[in-house]
Amino acid sequence: MSLTDEERSRLADVVRLQPTKNGELQEAWALESGSEVHQYLENHLKEYYYRDDDSLIRSTAEANDLVDVEPGIEADAVAKGGVPETIRVPELEAQVFEVVAGPEERSQSVVAVLDAVRDAFDIDPDVDAVRRALRSLERKNVVEVVYRTVPTFKLAVERDAVTVEVAE
Repeated sequence: MSLTDEERSRLADVVRLQPTKNGELQEAWALESGSEVHQYLENHLKEYYYRDDDSLIRSTAEANDLVDVEPGIEADAVAKGGVPETIRVPELEAQVFEVVAGPEERSQSVVAVLDAVRDAFDIDPDVDAVRRALRSLERKNVVEVVYRTVPTFKLAVERDAVTVEVAE
């Protein structure tokens, strides 16, 4: 099956962002709903993606070969519960990774991470964007959630154990 430019671009997003959810692709593709994402995947990219045991969207090996981007994570490492050596993430996720509490530090609330991002990078992201970034990093096994009065976050690994590449 030959892909259109749009399909190839969107497939590259699936590869780059995996493991991902409808909501992340909805944001990346500027669609109205997660249902639209599902319909697009089924109608255009059905041969190139699957859902894992946690219902996260992942690309097939064939999809990885078709596009010129690195997968968001090393699938084997995460499948084994391990830590990927390299993650390819959007700029905000890279910034969150840089400022979130380390593995030996006290975990931080989403608002505390938001404040740290604001201070470190002189930007003003939305709190929901920071929450999504933290959850995405959690799915990549590099951030963990510590449940206190509210969910809090800290690195699951030493910061220098993972190479973070900013996807453009």
